Amino acid sequence: MGTMSFHRQLLVLQTVVMLIIVLGAGATAAWVQERVIRDAYVDRMIGVAQSVAQLPVIRNALDHDEPSLAIQPIAEVVREASDVTYVVVTDADGIRFSHPNAALIGDRVSTEPDAIETGEMFVGTQTGTLGESWRVKVPIIADDGTVIGQVSVGTLESQLRSDFVETLWWLLAAIGIAAVIGVVLNAWLARYLRKRIFDLEPAEIKEMLDLREATLHGIAEGVVVTDEDRTITLANDAALRLLDVENEDELIGERLEHALDIDLAVTDQQVALVGERILLVRSHEVDVRGTRVGHAIILVDHTELDGALRELHGVQTANDSLRAQQHEFANTLHTIQGLIELGESESARKVVESAGSGGALGDLTAQAGILDPEVAAMLLGKRARAKELGIRFEVADGAYLTDDVGADPVARPTILGNLIDNAFEAVGLDGTVLVRLDADEEQVSMVVEDSGAGIAEHMRDRIFELRVSGKAQGAGKSHGLAHGFGLALVKRLVTRAGGSVSVGDSPLGGAAFRVTMPTMNNGEG
Repeated sequence: MGTMSFHRQLLVLQTVVMLIIVLGAGATAAWVQERVIRDAYVDRMIGVAQSVAQLPVIRNALDHDEPSLAIQPIAEVVREASDVTYVVVTDADGIRFSHPNAALIGDRVSTEPDAIETGEMFVGTQTGTLGESWRVKVPIIADDGTVIGQVSVGTLESQLRSDFVETLWWLLAAIGIAAVIGVVLNAWLARYLRKRIFDLEPAEIKEMLDLREATLHGIAEGVVVTDEDRTITLANDAALRLLDVENEDELIGERLEHALDIDLAVTDQQVALVGERILLVRSHEVDVRGTRVGHAIILVDHTELDGALRELHGVQTANDSLRAQQHEFANTLHTIQGLIELGESESARKVVESAGSGGALGDLTAQAGILDPEVAAMLLGKRARAKELGIRFEVADGAYLTDDVGADPVARPTILGNLIDNAFEAVGLDGTVLVRLDADEEQVSMVVEDSGAGIAEHMRDRIFELRVSGKAQGAGKSHGLAHGFGLALVKRLVTRAGGSVSVGDSPLGGAAFRVTMPTMNNGEG
């Protein structure tokens, strides 16, 4: 079997199974038929024996000197009419008064007269003068209840076998026809199944499945496949991780919208927010031989890339800020040098005093009391960015922020950075953005105010929902993210930290976003 093709293995196995079933059914039918024939003869012989035993002429003849003269003719007529081998009538001593072989009349029967001895009917196979026969013995009972003889009616076993063989030919013919039809149908079924599996052998199918599994679960991008009804039929390990699902069974069979909120009709790249992950999503139709069977969805985690872009943006803005300070410092030195050469020492001293002690970085750390280095660096970058955009960016006097960042050190800068980016887009040129920071032993408060148009009342409850934005279509995007995701991410980060976020009006004329988060010392964070 191991060297045979799958098509032939299937044909052989199906044929063997079919033949076993057909032969088993045939053997059972033959056994049942044999029992039916035997039971039919028994019923006939019982009827004949009981009828003869109850005939008054038979019972009266047993009292005569020559009972056979009356009994033999009646027994032979009954035997020929009922198509049995013999009808033998005996007296109480077992002496025959009828027999197909008249020479045996007057002799004692060759087998025990069971019906006379027991007074009950006997049914069984015995061997007598005519050979092995299937026989019935019935007692002849007088009017006073005594047994005065018996009637034995039998059919030769050879006759039973002959009748059975005659019916067996029809059964064998039916079994043969069924077997031929079964083999033909098995051959068609094997060929049909082979086409259904594209003429592939089991080893080839296994190799393809192994390759598919290795490829599917080995790639870093998430892959989700749905059918035409948007029901998920397949998901690789990366997709389970990106969708925050531990077990594949929790995802397979579910509707796509329960796991991922995207529009399958959109062929361009989409952005989805799952938990705190920012996913880039691309959907493709899956066609098999020209028929669309579903969609394949590719998921790419943009969260780490977005963080890297933010860090790069911070480094670039910090570099720009340092370069600007370098130029500013060089210009100050040139001014001082010129004043000294002109003999204006007093003016040079005033220039030195007005230069201060460190510029923007010193202002954000030493004066503002911002002890969280990640937030301080982010604010430094935002200040440089604001200068480029022509925006007044201020950190309120007395700002204070502890360095107890809790389990997620990037939560604060991510939350604050998103809010500041939104404020920059809202105010535009010559606008103002103000950041207020405060902290105590229980909670941290971060407020970002701007002088923009603000958030309408009817939008304030929805502004933190996914894909809901207060920005005009076509407005700038922050770090490559589509509108409607930044504030949703802020909401989820704040909620996970056990805090709250709200939006209201700012004295500057625009919106004021307020975030409160427990500190690490308060058991949260």
